[in-house]
Amino acid sequence: MSIRATVIAVLVALITALSFGVYYYHDKYSEAELDLTLAKQIITDMQTRQRDVAALDAKYTGELADAKSKLADLQRCVAAGKCGLRVNVIKQTTSTPSLDDATSARLSDTAERDYFTLRERIETITKQLTGLQQYVREQCLK
Repeated sequence: MSIRATVIAVLVALITALSFGVYYYHDKYSEAELDLTLAKQIITDMQTRQRDVAALDAKYTGELADAKSKLADLQRCVAAGKCGLRVNVIKQTTSTPSLDDATSARLSDTAERDYFTLRERIETITKQLTGLQQYVREQCLK
């Protein structure tokens, strides 16, 4: 009977060891499956964000190109003499009015060029800043 008891004890020990192994590896598999599910969710979220950022970039790049195009059209119109830039001038003089005072004020070529450069830079920074603000609101603050 002692051999039978020994065999039963060995079989119980073997079944216990196998059960422990099965449960151990089942837990590891469950953890890996959870990690994989989480990784898939993160990848999906990242892809969605990348699409959103690409759409946002395309929108503001298009708006900036449109603004630059309009400014270039205005600059060509002024250069061709079809359009003019309106200048408000307050002339302070102590002399008496003469014939020279009858001409309208006009920007010098350098001032006109500087005006268009400044307008282009203002448009550029405005579009960039607006795009960055929307990016922060839509992507960073989520």
